[in-house]
Amino acid sequence: MRAKNQRLALAGLALLAVLGAGGLALSALKDQAAFFYAPSDVAKDGLPLGRAVRLGGMVVAGSIAHAGDGVSIRFAVTDGRATTPVSFTGITPDLFRERSGVVAEGEFRPDGSFAATNLLAKHDEKYMPPQLAATAAGQMHETKTLKR
Repeated sequence: MRAKNQRLALAGLALLAVLGAGGLALSALKDQAAFFYAPSDVAKDGLPLGRAVRLGGMVVAGSIAHAGDGVSIRFAVTDGRATTPVSFTGITPDLFRERSGVVAEGEFRPDGSFAATNLLAKHDEKYMPPQLAATAAGQMHETKTLKR
C-alpha cells in the first residue's frame, strides 16, 4: 500500500471511531435526559407519558396541602396560562413556598397530574420566570392603583 492510501485508511478509521463513540454517547444519554416542560406546553402538546421529565413554573398560592404522614404534599404549578397538579413525597427545599418558582422532576400520570420525585427551588424569592414577569408587573400595578 502506498503512503497516501495508508493515511486515507487511517483517517477513515479515525472518523469511524469518532462517529461510533458519539453514537454510543448519544444512545446512553437518551435514556438519562430529562426534558423540561411548562404546564402550557403539556396542555398544548399532550402528556409525555413514560418518560422522566421536569415540570417548571410557579407554585400556585393556596395550593399547598400537606398529608397526614408529614412528608407528602400536593400543590399546583402554573406558568400563567395553564396549571398542573403535582404530588411529592419527601423533604421539600427550604425555598419551596407559594408564589415561588419550582422545578419538579418526575413523570406525568395518565390523569394529567405530575408525580414528582425531586423538587428544585434554588433561587431567591424575588426570581420570576420571564414568561410571568410581565403578568406580575401588571398585577403589581393594579394592586398599587387599588391601594391609593
